[in-house]
Amino acid sequence: MTAPRLPFDRRRLLATICIAAGALPVSAAAQNGPKRRRLPEAAPSSYASRPDALRWAEDMAARRDLPPDWVRDTIGQAQHLPNVPRLMLPPARGTAKNWRAYRSRFIDATRIRAGARFWQRNRATLARAQQDYGVPPEIVVGIIGVETIYGQNMGSFRVLDALATLSFDFPPQHPRAAARQAFFQDELAQYLSLCQRSGMDPQQPLGSYAGAMGMPQFMPSSWVRYAIDFDADGHIDLWGSEGDAIGSVAHYFQGYGWQPGQPTHYPVQLAPEADLDRLLAPDILPSFRPARFAELGARLDAAGQAHDGPLALIELQNGAAEPSYVAGTENFYVITRYNWSSYYAMAVIELGQEVAAALGA
Repeated sequence: MTAPRLPFDRRRLLATICIAAGALPVSAAAQNGPKRRRLPEAAPSSYASRPDALRWAEDMAARRDLPPDWVRDTIGQAQHLPNVPRLMLPPARGTAKNWRAYRSRFIDATRIRAGARFWQRNRATLARAQQDYGVPPEIVVGIIGVETIYGQNMGSFRVLDALATLSFDFPPQHPRAAARQAFFQDELAQYLSLCQRSGMDPQQPLGSYAGAMGMPQFMPSSWVRYAIDFDADGHIDLWGSEGDAIGSVAHYFQGYGWQPGQPTHYPVQLAPEADLDRLLAPDILPSFRPARFAELGARLDAAGQAHDGPLALIELQNGAAEPSYVAGTENFYVITRYNWSSYYAMAVIELGQEVAAALGA
C-alpha cells in the first residue's frame, strides 16, 4: 500500500492545528436532504430533526462558552450511522473467547513486515521517545501496528457522525449503556469545542466507528491530553507525521504511569491446587505480591519471584482448549488503559516482539 494519506486537505489541517491551541481537527457530515419551497427539511438521518440532540447542543454550548448557533448547526449536520450502534454491542453470551484466534488477527507476516519498515524509518525517533518517556520502541510499534497497520487503515467514518450517533443513539441493550453514552457525549463535546477553538470547518476528518483518529487512534480527550508535536514542525499531525504519532503514544503511556525498565509480564504455571477464584477476582488489576502469588498456587520463574510490585493473573481463554496464563505487571495494566482488554495488551506486546525479532533488534 502507498504511504498514509490524510483523509482531507493536509495543508488546511496543518494551518489550523497548533500547539498553543491544543487543537483537534474534527469532522461532520454535510447536511443534505429534500428542500421544501419555504423552509429546508432535514433528511431523515440528520440530527437537525432531533430535539434531544439540539437541546444537548444548546446545553453544551452554554457549558463550554461556545456560540450556540454554531453548535446547533454543527450537530444538525451530523448524520446518524445506523450500523455503528450494533458494532458497540458485546458478543452474545456463550461466545467463547479465543486468544489464538484473536492473536492471528493482529500478528501476521504482512503486519510484521510493515512494522519492520516503520521501525527502520523511525529508529532515531523511537529511541528519543524511549529516552524522553521511558517507553520502549517495541511497545510503541506494537500499538501503532495493532491500531492502524502503521497508518494504512485510519478509518473511513466521519468523526462527527460517529460521535453523534454514539452520543444520541447508543444501543440501550448494552450492559453499560448509560455510562458509555455519557462517555461519548463528553468526547463529542471536546471534539466540537476544540474544533471551534481551532477555526476548523467541522466537516472533513475521518476516523474509526467510535470516533478515534490518526495513526494511534486517539479519542478527542486523549488528543487534548497527550498529542504532542514530536517532530517539532510547529503542528500536531497524527495522520501524516509518524514522529508525532510515536511521541504521542509514548507520552500517553507515561501519563498512565508507565515504569521504565519494568517488564510487562512473567510466565506463570498453576499448581493443581491453585485458588483460581481468588487469583482471578481482581481481574487485570495487579493486586498480589509474588509471595502471595505463590501461596495461592501461581508459580513464577526467578525473575517473577524477584519482581518488586504487585502482579495480576491474566487469563487468556483459548476456546475449547485450556486457557493460557501470564503474570501481568503494572506496565501490562498500563497497556490496557489504551484498550481495556488483556487480549489487546498481549497482541500489542507480541506484535512488538515479533517486529523486533524480524529486525534483530
